Amino acid sequence: MGLLDNKTALVTGASSGIGLAVARRFAAEGATVYLTGRRKAELDAAVEQVGGRAIGIQGDVSKLADLDRLFAEIAGRSGQLDIVVANAGIGDFEPLGGITEEGYERVTSVNLKGTVFTVQKALPLLPAGASVILFSSSAALRGVPGLGIYAATKAAIRSLARTWAAELAGRGIRVNALTPGPVTTPGGEELRAAVPGGDPAAAPAPTPLGRAGRPDEVAATALYLAGEQSSFTTGTELLVDGGATQL
Repeated sequence: MGLLDNKTALVTGASSGIGLAVARRFAAEGATVYLTGRRKAELDAAVEQVGGRAIGIQGDVSKLADLDRLFAEIAGRSGQLDIVVANAGIGDFEPLGGITEEGYERVTSVNLKGTVFTVQKALPLLPAGASVILFSSSAALRGVPGLGIYAATKAAIRSLARTWAAELAGRGIRVNALTPGPVTTPGGEELRAAVPGGDPAAAPAPTPLGRAGRPDEVAATALYLAGEQSSFTTGTELLVDGGATQL
């Protein structure tokens, strides 16, 4: 028996990295998992990796029509959602003096707007006992030059977890924030490569544990928040960062 037997989950931004690791772990624990992402080829490959419990629906969380289509399909196939993982997110390196309107709109529309309307449009499908997991970032807790807009969206997501946990407590729906630190993913490596600072190989260890995290380590925490083991946990933030923000 798995920890998520007979559960139905949605993971946004599931084509690679942490989202894919979460989808894979949920499916291994018995859940039917809907994966969504913008790029069809990558999404199809992710669905193949996750296996027979995976259902891929291409879409962009920043486009409300795509979200409407996504939830209409989930409603028609499954009728309800037990777990929502709002993981889709992007980041650009833009110091204050170089922030552009285009860059601002790009990051906020995916990270903040996409998260807000993903959860809002999921609400009619969420039963009592459902779990909503919002992905923040340790960048929201530290001053990282050039990541101001990205960090601001992730700080807002932490705030939304508190507010929505309060709003949905009466329905028995839990909402928590999951906050990774440095994790080895394609998106994370691309963002770190854009930050000036010389040879990444010569940089100090990214965490007190002496290494970056792995996507499967973040997925293990997502599993805890998704299942019954966290039934009395809501409105909180769980850090999976190797001690980077606390030590």
